[in-house]
Amino acid sequence: MVRDGARTELIGRQDECKVLDNLLAQARAGRSGVLVVRGEAGIGKTELLNHLLDRATGCRVVRAVGVQSEMELSYAGLHQLCAPLLSHLEGLPEPQRNALRNAFGMQVGDAPDRFLVGLATLSLLAAAVGDEPLLCLVDDAQWLDRVSAQTLQFVARRLLAEPVLLVLAVRESGSREVLADLPELAVRGLGERDSRELLGSVVTGPLDQRVRDRIVAETRGNPLALVELPRGLALLEMAGGFGVPETRPLSSQIEAGFLRRIRSLPAQTQQLLLIAATEPVGDVSLLRSAAERLGIDVDRAATEAEASGLLTLGTWVRFRHPLVRSAAHRAVGFEERRRVHAALAESIDATLYPERRVWHLASATAGPDEKVAAELEGSAGRAQARGGIAAAAAFLDRATELTPDPVRRGARALAAARAKYQAGAFDTARELVDAAELSHLDEAGAGRATLLRGQIMSAAKSASAGLPLLLEAAKRLQPFDSALADQTYRDAIYAALTAGRLATGGVRDVAEAVLSTPGHTGTASRETRLLTGLARVVTDGYAVGAPVLLDAVAAFRTGELSREDGLGWLPFACRMAHSTWDFAAWSELSARLVDLARGSGALAVLPSALLLRLSNRVFAGDLRAAASLAVEASAIGEATGSSFLAHYGALVVEPFRGRESTTRQAIETLTQDRLLRGEGKVTTATQWAAAVLYNGLGRYEEAYAAAERGCENPQELGLSLQSRVELVEAAVRLGRTERAAEAVRTIEEMAQVSGTPWALGISAATRALVSEGEAADALHREAIERLDTAGVRMDSARARLRHGEWLRLERRRAQARTRLSEAHEMLDAAGAEAFAERARRELTAAGVKVPGRAAAETALLTAKEAEIARLAQGGFTNPEIGARLFLSPHTVEWHLRKVFAKLGISSRKEIGSVRLETMATTP
Repeated sequence: MVRDGARTELIGRQDECKVLDNLLAQARAGRSGVLVVRGEAGIGKTELLNHLLDRATGCRVVRAVGVQSEMELSYAGLHQLCAPLLSHLEGLPEPQRNALRNAFGMQVGDAPDRFLVGLATLSLLAAAVGDEPLLCLVDDAQWLDRVSAQTLQFVARRLLAEPVLLVLAVRESGSREVLADLPELAVRGLGERDSRELLGSVVTGPLDQRVRDRIVAETRGNPLALVELPRGLALLEMAGGFGVPETRPLSSQIEAGFLRRIRSLPAQTQQLLLIAATEPVGDVSLLRSAAERLGIDVDRAATEAEASGLLTLGTWVRFRHPLVRSAAHRAVGFEERRRVHAALAESIDATLYPERRVWHLASATAGPDEKVAAELEGSAGRAQARGGIAAAAAFLDRATELTPDPVRRGARALAAARAKYQAGAFDTARELVDAAELSHLDEAGAGRATLLRGQIMSAAKSASAGLPLLLEAAKRLQPFDSALADQTYRDAIYAALTAGRLATGGVRDVAEAVLSTPGHTGTASRETRLLTGLARVVTDGYAVGAPVLLDAVAAFRTGELSREDGLGWLPFACRMAHSTWDFAAWSELSARLVDLARGSGALAVLPSALLLRLSNRVFAGDLRAAASLAVEASAIGEATGSSFLAHYGALVVEPFRGRESTTRQAIETLTQDRLLRGEGKVTTATQWAAAVLYNGLGRYEEAYAAAERGCENPQELGLSLQSRVELVEAAVRLGRTERAAEAVRTIEEMAQVSGTPWALGISAATRALVSEGEAADALHREAIERLDTAGVRMDSARARLRHGEWLRLERRRAQARTRLSEAHEMLDAAGAEAFAERARRELTAAGVKVPGRAAAETALLTAKEAEIARLAQGGFTNPEIGARLFLSPHTVEWHLRKVFAKLGISSRKEIGSVRLETMATTP
């Protein structure tokens, strides 16, 4: 776009400039701003970014430009943006600091989780602010590598109270996937008057009115087209309107105009433009070095290139428009492009930029070359270590093409397929598996190929669709890699359990396959024993399998665990501890899992770890700790775009609070979630939640119906077993004694096998409900004693409530008052409002006046504010709170100021005296 003479305003862009100016003023006032500038090629997005740049006096500015040829290089765009800010890395929390260092190749370490990289980037931008606002400009964001785009989208959603303005220009191409759901400024074509003004500013000779009208109409107000298309018209066409009308798309016409201009330049100048277009970094010294290797007179060619207006050479190489870059490639043939790649490969320092060098080297290689293929394979390993899955996939794909040996080519194709699968490119991954299987794979390689097919099928379609392939893979892998085979069985059996009642024989098929493999004995590894135990539960019943599970779970409690084993196996071990009623093991292992996932930044595992832990805390009677974990899980959900986490946390916590509307909302959201449709465990979990809710509210018919559905598939274990407990209570209240007795017998059989205090306590509690007289009284007392020993305070409090209710009906009013008072105190302290209210009503009926639950403090904090306040009360610093809740320290401080205002305090010192547990919260 052309500026109007000496004025700084852009022709026809007053409204767009005003939006940008307001955002810049907002950043100067200390508030964050985010904007995605969208529009077609040539519409003026870059000029609008330049408008911001012109007005950024007193601001720190960092810039990045997406380049199409760099889309496979993970974190390339993010590194370009953050490179000037890396001096602030040392001030970041260690996990965040290491995540960015690994992502940018500054150190060697485990592949960083991309959301941890996002949090680190957010912290880095906040740290770089200082006394001046930070302006982040990203042009051609549609060509950012995938993880850079995802990271910036994450950051954009979390910016709130920092003086940071992030503006990204995206070429509109019909797809809305790039940087979706962010504030947008749609840049449209200029109006007719502005178009004529701009056209008149660049055409100095005679222009026929009909030609003027045609150009204005055909360019549809596109500023670059208005400036560039007249350059391609002959004088006769301009003056007389003679010529053939153009029918190609506007962007093609603009590119064709650039192509004509490039081809009119001297050969060496064309070569220089090609080098600049091929090396996306824009490094002037690298451009000069490569050009000199090709014998180009660099000074002369550079002068001619700049005189053409297609390129500027300053600190960095800048093209007039990205279409110039693509036109420079089209201007020459394959052999010339190959020579340029070779010159760049020779010019790049392999110690500093090994991936860029080998990529150019591979592009310069015309046929099979093992040496280049091996270098590509090495680069893939380095990229993968940085979390650059897409880059690793590209390197391995090209390495496969260049590998002459068929055996080695098959192994590399399989590695490329796995990287493509991990990057979400399922179709390409399938094609590469096909190619690998056409090569000479050994038996172990064939097993891994089958495993990969199963994983692709599970991810692309459904867990049940991939299940047969996973089973086949595990069987084939067993003789060669028993650890990988066990991991495959673990994933297969968990997928089958998730599908639950909606799967067709899936769980049993996996269980039988597990038991058919050698090595499933008492001396097997704890991992193998865990699989064997669950398989025995499925095939031979709880009495046979549960002892094996208890033994395996105990081995996980006492044995050392590597990070990889802990993250892979502890979630499964926690579920099995729950299913065998081993509350102590469940408590210990879930705490270890959360600490491990948090400490290592394993955000792929942390959400499930938090959900396992919060479920445990609910049964422990600590609803506030559970709610705190739910807020943390919800923060991860917000960061990752997964609403499931927030709703599942509510599904577990809200029923015990007796909050029907929020429980029903969670149930409806989860059952209607398209991604969860077809998972039987969702049905079990939602029906268990409904049963707890309605038992607490005393609506036993609804509780009974939900509990019946919740325990329909006992092979799911976990909440299916808990649903049976809820069923007993509801059935007894409704007088359905036969159904209650049947459920009690099942619970008793499991309890005798488990033998844990929790199992025996639940057994006693349910048997008490179907017993009479002194036998019932003794069982109620036994239940309370055993549940107290187990530390399951929610069940212990409910057992006291049921005993108190029984005692009142037996007219033993004094004992009833004592027991009901205990129940009310425990349930009220836990925040189990509906059950506490049930206890209060019973106490009233027993002649004890108990006031209703005290009204919450008038200060209404949001759930996030309450959690920040709790963490601050616990001594966490702002960066520590931010790391847990995916916020920058500035945003934490902003939330705390709001909390202080609502609570009527002025500092952290005063927050320790506030009773946050009595505060009402809003979503």
